[in-house]
Amino acid sequence: MSAPSASLYVGELDPTVTEAMLFEIFNMIGPVASIRVCRDAVTRRSLGYAYVNYLNAADGERALEQLNYSLIKGRACRIMWSQRDPALRKTGQGNIFIKNLDEQIDNKALHDTFAAFGNVLSCKVATDEHGRSKGYGFVHYETAEAAETAIKAVNGMLLNDKKVYVGHHISRKERQSKLEEMKAQFTNIYVKNIDPEVTQEEFVKLFEPFGKITSAVLQTDDEGKSRGFGFVNFETHEEAQKAVDALHDSEVRGRKLFVARAQKKAEREEELRRSYEQAKMEKMSKYQGVNLYIKNLEDDIDDDRLRQEFEPFGTITSAKVMRDEKGTSKGFGFVCFSSPDEATKAVAEMNNKMIGSKPLYVSLAQRREVRRQQLESQIAQRNQIRMQQAAATGIPGGYMNSPMYYPPAPGAYPPPGGRGMMGYGQPGMLPPRPRYAPNGQVPGMPMPAPYGQAPPQGYGGMPGYPRAPRPPQAGRAPPPTDPNAPATNGAAPRPGAPQGAPANRPPAGAQPPAARGPAPNRAQQPARGPAPAGQAPPAAGAPAPEVPTITAAALANASPMEQKQMLGEVIYMKIAPSQPELAGKITGMLLEMDNTELLHLLEAPDAMNAKVNEALAVLHEFSRNANGEEAAESK
Repeated sequence: MSAPSASLYVGELDPTVTEAMLFEIFNMIGPVASIRVCRDAVTRRSLGYAYVNYLNAADGERALEQLNYSLIKGRACRIMWSQRDPALRKTGQGNIFIKNLDEQIDNKALHDTFAAFGNVLSCKVATDEHGRSKGYGFVHYETAEAAETAIKAVNGMLLNDKKVYVGHHISRKERQSKLEEMKAQFTNIYVKNIDPEVTQEEFVKLFEPFGKITSAVLQTDDEGKSRGFGFVNFETHEEAQKAVDALHDSEVRGRKLFVARAQKKAEREEELRRSYEQAKMEKMSKYQGVNLYIKNLEDDIDDDRLRQEFEPFGTITSAKVMRDEKGTSKGFGFVCFSSPDEATKAVAEMNNKMIGSKPLYVSLAQRREVRRQQLESQIAQRNQIRMQQAAATGIPGGYMNSPMYYPPAPGAYPPPGGRGMMGYGQPGMLPPRPRYAPNGQVPGMPMPAPYGQAPPQGYGGMPGYPRAPRPPQAGRAPPPTDPNAPATNGAAPRPGAPQGAPANRPPAGAQPPAARGPAPNRAQQPARGPAPAGQAPPAAGAPAPEVPTITAAALANASPMEQKQMLGEVIYMKIAPSQPELAGKITGMLLEMDNTELLHLLEAPDAMNAKVNEALAVLHEFSRNANGEEAAESK
């Protein structure tokens, strides 16, 4: 076959196979131009196949010969030339079907058997989820003549002592249409609910009045006892239909018979699945807009208490708290109203309402598949927005999924409505204003540091919570408290300094002066700068400031944005002692969680430590990947 391109299709891949793994394997054959593992657009999971593009077709030929059916992560891969024109695949020309294969015959054995009759484009043995052969397979030849030759030569032959059937492949659509014809012209019927005392002879006599029977069998167990069902095959469809009409739901020896067209197991399962799905959809549509999902329930709330809380909003048809096998509440339940208006009113009034010590979460009930689909869609949309923002602002890709959290400084509290996280470039957010503006701009907010770096100086502490001052560096005197005082390090003033500059403006690069004007609780707060001369700095082992506690009741009284701010302050203070450099980043990552989960973390130190360790692992993994990419680019 003359390959128009050097592009190979690689199928039957393990979901964990990546482009890097394939590159190591295929680059041994020759220089690879590109590799792409095809993935789901939303979940980014591998679809089990990839495309490998070589720089020249000769390398593709060698890869097809040497690597086809080789093991990649324990699975035999299947390689073929990429067919960019779908016409060859859709026509089915040269495609044959083989059934009754021995379980030991795999893709390679099937390929070796049929390669003698022509150029094989693709060869596959169907397998189940455990990798076991289903006993049939497909071989696609380049020409229809090769397919005809293979059918004539192999059909009815023995492969591994099993007689195989080989014929032209029939598309599913054609098979479905033939199946419909067979259903309409059935001759084989299935009979169940037969009395165990009925014998084979009696079973045959029961159906003989309706026409000529070609075969009839009553199923028995190993001991020869009837299993209560059997099959009868008539010569014509009309006779079989007559027997079904006459004997279905009729009583024989006190039992009502079930008589219908015989079905294959797969067909029965498909019908049952379809009827189950239909019943479930009807049930969901019936309760659409009236069934509410309530979570965050107290353990002592039962069905009656749940009904009592929601009764003021309308007529309740059912109220149930879900419980485990021991009877313990799972913390969530369902309330069904008689009309959508009542349900909507209950959601508006009861969501975030305090019942006991917890705020309720109330929303319309949804199927699990719908919730998962919405969640995946939201995640994909959020990631796309963050990627666009990252591209616009030059933020490294690994940092776009979790914004940096900067705790507010005294006197520079962020305005209500913010989340306490400085995600630059987010919609609806103004850029922070610098506290000490070099060009005389209006102060108000600390100057932001580059994204992903340590918090700026203005964010050093929390309101009302002192922070131990840093000791002065060796060989350098503390900065003067008076901005007009001369430097103490012996350096003379620069002769080139501008003469008309205001006296109270700090030079570029200098530490800004202390804020003017009265500050709340100034007497209780130690100075932020180094201790004055003659006073020793505080010991390194000074006790850390006490971390405040947040109650669910206090949180419920705040707006959703203020809730995140309150939680972020306390979480930052808990993390900062152990991870001073990464506390802001980790806090930003944790604030993506639900508020009830964050409250649980604050109450359970072990759970908090586990989440911090998870965040550290993610950050370290990104750091390693980023370093690896930089090293690769430098080469």
